[in-house]
Amino acid sequence: MADIIALLPDHVANQIAAGEVVQRPASVVKELLENAIDAQATSITLVVKDAGKTLIQVTDNGIGMSTTDARLCFERHATSKIKKADDLFNLHTKGFRGEALASIAAIAHVQLKTKTEGAEIGTTISIEGSEVKEQEPAVVATGTTISVKNLFYNIPARRNFLKSNPVETRHIIDEFHRVALAHPQIEFVMHHNGSPVFNLPASNARQRIVNIFGGKTNEKLVPVSEETEIVKVSGFVLKPQYSKKSRGEQFFFVNDRFIKSPYLHHAVSSAFEGLLKQGTHPGYFLFLEVASQSIDINIHPTKTEIKFDDEHSIYAMLRATVKHSLGQFSVAPVLDFNKDSGFDTPYEYSKKQPSTPKIEVDSNFNPFIEDKKPRQANITFPFKREKQANWESLYVGLKDDTLTSPSDQTETEHPEALEFESDEITGSLFTSSENDTQFTTFQLQQKYIVNPIKNGMLVIHQHLAHYRILYEELLKNITVQEAVSQQLLFPLQVQFSKPDLDILDKVKEQLEHTGFAFAETNGDHLEIKGIPVAVSESQVETILEKLVGDIRGEVPDAGFSQNDLLAKSMAKNMAIKTGTPLNREAQEHLIHRLFACKEPSVSPDNRPVLITLDTNELDKRFN
Repeated sequence: MADIIALLPDHVANQIAAGEVVQRPASVVKELLENAIDAQATSITLVVKDAGKTLIQVTDNGIGMSTTDARLCFERHATSKIKKADDLFNLHTKGFRGEALASIAAIAHVQLKTKTEGAEIGTTISIEGSEVKEQEPAVVATGTTISVKNLFYNIPARRNFLKSNPVETRHIIDEFHRVALAHPQIEFVMHHNGSPVFNLPASNARQRIVNIFGGKTNEKLVPVSEETEIVKVSGFVLKPQYSKKSRGEQFFFVNDRFIKSPYLHHAVSSAFEGLLKQGTHPGYFLFLEVASQSIDINIHPTKTEIKFDDEHSIYAMLRATVKHSLGQFSVAPVLDFNKDSGFDTPYEYSKKQPSTPKIEVDSNFNPFIEDKKPRQANITFPFKREKQANWESLYVGLKDDTLTSPSDQTETEHPEALEFESDEITGSLFTSSENDTQFTTFQLQQKYIVNPIKNGMLVIHQHLAHYRILYEELLKNITVQEAVSQQLLFPLQVQFSKPDLDILDKVKEQLEHTGFAFAETNGDHLEIKGIPVAVSESQVETILEKLVGDIRGEVPDAGFSQNDLLAKSMAKNMAIKTGTPLNREAQEHLIHRLFACKEPSVSPDNRPVLITLDTNELDKRFN
């Protein structure tokens, strides 16, 4: 039998390796940024065009490379980070395999410009598909600039597999966030399609978080700090009231390296037990420092998963540290048995004696003497008794024949008060009709609306029903462009991060068709001068934040799908929630509006809005 096993050519092997290292443009961004950090750079600039499909360029002011190193860095398994196998368990750098540049050069057009600090002249290298096209001396600045053009040009199948530009841009920004958060002492700048996206000066961890996610984030952060022999924990967690349904703002860093760990995430979530709303997730920016010998980084091609030697101890330390911080900063309730009771009384009243109420006695009072005038108690108190607001509730359950009609009474010395009471009583207390007692609709557990029909009853989910109603109205307004806007006397200032503002800018026209009116954007503030009629000012920020989250999660292309997503997101957040009480008039109005919809039986996300219970089905239950 002839031999059938043969060695693969280098360019084929590099393309296969690139499938593990380079999954999308964001993978190239991650590798190049980490190389710049390993080169001891203090300033890094990222330039991206067409979501990285056309160009990814990283410029740093690091130590640079010599001519020989510049050529050798594109070879497979060529690295300066390790010398022997034992070095894998004592890593202090980002990259160490020596596969990244070789894999990138196999599937793109790569140009490298580099110069060391002491050299008078640098080096330029151009590579296409692992083949060196050009290498010559050049006058360049100290540091390294590497440009990756036409990614996956020689693998059309992989290029077609890429998502749309907004999706790929989102992944690039996520990788940029992870690297920038791990190294706040380094200046980072990012440009996309010629426009600046981020300009992050060198700062501390807290300021870096605020610069990335907006100034409003500063008030959400709770510091976390603890140092033990096993692990040193630092960073921040978000206050429970700012938890979100998405898992966006969750970052773990181990020795300045971003990782994903469901096990450690569970430790943080358990520390928030009892403080989060159902279905929401905590946000955190946690930095862990452990001995490099106690972790194994080389278990995943993307190096985002780490194996700990003593994972259970780190879990317990992390959970206890987060819980302690929440209690220390009065975010979580704590029991303090050593509390001084003197703090219960305000300082200015601590030594003040209570005053005795003054009592005046009428010496001429005789209970056996009839007096037509009503008497009032002569006891005076230092406070005024508030007027009973819900006085009508005192008459609930009384029959009409036990009360004297105000119309039969004679005029007293306060005719205006009598006239007021007569109007109120006639309208709500002392009149009854058959229509008021007739059964029409009622609300069950402030969640369902029950309405009788000819053959049984109709049960409607109030939130899903309102969701369907608002969805069709918003979609019609966006399409027909006939929305009504209520102008605000004082414009609202809503703060967003730069990527979020870019997302809102893309759907600005559709939002204006729903009733929003925007002024000019000032930095990270969005000024709103008009809102839809069905939206209150307090709802605006929540609706826009959740809209950004929904668009970021799906990122539809322009067209109907984008309008549909926008209408769904806004309608879902504007719809009445479970637990909202509705009077009978509101219940009937909701039912009429629901059956005026084109699809009243299902919600926009294909959930049933209503069910019918037949009397025959009810009869079977009692047999």
